[in-house]
Amino acid sequence: MIVLSYNPGHDGAFAYLEDGRLVASIEAEKNSHYRHSALSVPSVFSVLGELKAVPDVLCRAGWWPSDTHQSEQGGLAGYHGVRKSDIIVGKRRLLGKTIEYFSSSHERSHLLCAFGMSDLPRGTPCYALLWEGVIGAFYEIDSELNITKLADVMPEPGHRYALLYGLADPTFDNSAAEFSRLSDAGKLMALASFSKRNKPSDEEERIIAFLMQDCLHLKPKECEKLRDCRHYNVGLDDQEFRNFAGILSDRIFDRFYQFAKSNMKRSMPLLITGGCGLNCDWNTKWSETKLFPEIFVPPVANDSGSAIGTAIDAQFYFTGNPKVNWNVYSGLEFLANGAFDTSLFDEYTADYAMIADMLASDLIIGWVSGKCEIGPRALGNRSILASPFQDRTRVRLNEIKQREQFRPIAPVCLEEDAARWFGCDRPSPFMLYTQRVSTDALAAVTHVNGTARIQTVSSSTNSHLHELLRAFKMRTGFGVLCNTSLNFKGRGFINNTGDLSSYTIEHGLDGFVIEGRGYMLKSSLTYQAYLRASGRQ
Repeated sequence: MIVLSYNPGHDGAFAYLEDGRLVASIEAEKNSHYRHSALSVPSVFSVLGELKAVPDVLCRAGWWPSDTHQSEQGGLAGYHGVRKSDIIVGKRRLLGKTIEYFSSSHERSHLLCAFGMSDLPRGTPCYALLWEGVIGAFYEIDSELNITKLADVMPEPGHRYALLYGLADPTFDNSAAEFSRLSDAGKLMALASFSKRNKPSDEEERIIAFLMQDCLHLKPKECEKLRDCRHYNVGLDDQEFRNFAGILSDRIFDRFYQFAKSNMKRSMPLLITGGCGLNCDWNTKWSETKLFPEIFVPPVANDSGSAIGTAIDAQFYFTGNPKVNWNVYSGLEFLANGAFDTSLFDEYTADYAMIADMLASDLIIGWVSGKCEIGPRALGNRSILASPFQDRTRVRLNEIKQREQFRPIAPVCLEEDAARWFGCDRPSPFMLYTQRVSTDALAAVTHVNGTARIQTVSSSTNSHLHELLRAFKMRTGFGVLCNTSLNFKGRGFINNTGDLSSYTIEHGLDGFVIEGRGYMLKSSLTYQAYLRASGRQ
């Protein structure tokens, strides 16, 4: 059975399943489109190029209740709803063929995505936590995949979390905003690690009560009620605000933890999904609670996984199978369709030892290999790589990325070395947990609180990156590199040669590697210094 699913709105994506296998997940933001984009004509043509035949089932992920007029016509499920009876089915004509049509809620898309992509065998009862910009709830899933909501623990946990960043940021006009900025939650996660105290002041308790109040939607403009508070527009460098960022982060987590501790008594695995599932600190806290024997977070926990989840839901509806075989590198192939001035670059057949030597000599390099990652995290196929030893490398990477200097840089590490350097005794292939760094040699990837958001790599998960890490270890003694996403600010991963060349020149990379072909920028002073030191000039 071929299932084609799409989420047309925020974090738009197509997902293509064939006989229980994820063939492709194509996200609208990729190929340098704006972050969180809705689907566009190029996205449609990209997915059509992956199809082998007219699909048997066409799915549309549910969305806001404002679309209920479409639901009444039998076309689109809403945002909320976990019952199987809420599913909408029908017939459609597509390319001359009558096919099945399927739509289920946005809420179900997250839950089915997490269960279908997990290693849990079909029929395994489990708990699920869905926390995102809108929903903050726990669920129980039985052996027949019936979903029961246990409680709405807190409305809008991701949105409320992001509101604090906007409250302190003088560049954000709360008075005119209906919603928090989509980028603010991730930035607050970075700032929370700077916190040096855990006791809030009376005024901070007032802010906590305001942000965590039980209401349907808390608008940023309502934060104007907090204008008299010290943290209002104080700026993001203020240490007392950073202290409070950590306090609020812990308080939100604790509300969910206390519910789980008091109400979830059965020893069952936990699925974590929704945009808050990308909060590595919270994922680590859940693991450390020991409340659940197993925890799974998909790499597409945010809305980029909605199309996959709806496709899995449809597959389950029509075949009884809720499981899918998948690989995190299921995006688009890199497009060698953008012309660039090759005279500006020295070109190499770039073997692993040469690239490792360049990285060890402080070159910062764009790295392109195979298909694009699914989800928002660069996992070694559309990455910027650098040596992990010097803090100045972190500074330079943040300058290249045009982002705030408080943002950490993540390490990618040989799976077999992760326990030694990061105390990580299990695979962590999707950069979803933090670990404590056990050496002071890795300054570029050690956050201010001594942790790192680690990705582990084995020969089976990413053979090319694994070989490069092995070569870097032979050169330096460490199978660890800096790994950050290869993208223009505010846009998805770069996926064509024209954009990659432009980015290298405009943002100050020293060069890039595409499938074993290296292009080093002649005007790069770091590259020229490397040539002199290595005797290659």
